[in-house]
Amino acid sequence: MAEGQVASKKMSEAITRTLPFLRRYARAVTGSQQQGDEWVRLCAEVAVRQPDLIAEAEDTKVGVFALFHRLRQPFGSIEAAADGGSVSGRLKESLTDMAPLQRQVLLLTVLEGFTVGDAAHILGVDINAAERSLEEARRELQRVASVRVLVIEDEAVIALDVADIVRNAGHEVVGIAATEKAAIDLAAKHSPHLVLADIQLRGSDSGISAVNQIMKSMSVPVIFVTGFPERLLTGKQVEPAFVISKPFDPDLLRAAIAQALDTVSI
Repeated sequence: MAEGQVASKKMSEAITRTLPFLRRYARAVTGSQQQGDEWVRLCAEVAVRQPDLIAEAEDTKVGVFALFHRLRQPFGSIEAAADGGSVSGRLKESLTDMAPLQRQVLLLTVLEGFTVGDAAHILGVDINAAERSLEEARRELQRVASVRVLVIEDEAVIALDVADIVRNAGHEVVGIAATEKAAIDLAAKHSPHLVLADIQLRGSDSGISAVNQIMKSMSVPVIFVTGFPERLLTGKQVEPAFVISKPFDPDLLRAAIAQALDTVSI
């Protein structure tokens, strides 16, 4: 195989490894699987056909995310989509109202683990603007209204840690479920504003299955917690707009809760 073909193959493989995380980011920004995935597909097509747009970056992931933001400029905004929701208008009015740049810098650094410098490069802004936006975003997190949260997690220690983080962020934990049945029953009883769910539950129970059953009777934002986010973000099934990885930083979970609530449309 020629040297150029080898380099092209390596670049294509690197881009492919990055796409699940770009899907996660795009969905978190838009609050929509459909809209987020449309932008990711466009980005992937351009990246594969014009790999030189990525090759100029020192890191492939940074290059792919930067291309994503460069492509969306001429085609319009990818900000929160109107997917509909059941959260009351009063609750929506009291949620955070982050500016787009604040939201993007927060997600790039806290969710995707980029440095502020990398985030500035991805977004095409100077580092001082990125740092100011991150500080403003963190302040906005303190303004999130108190909401009812259902935790679906079968590992007791992790469940208690998650519950503590949720309560410390000013929210109410309406219950902790270790099985599908318990999760469905608690959701029906308390009508949570938000669901935090692990994928694998006790025995053969599935957090995904539990959420699917819950969503049949209510529309509620869901954050999935998993040690293998790339397995969930395949594009082959209905997937959550927000996925965070285990182990997670408490700040990440707080930011995820705020962002998931902030992208709910009424």
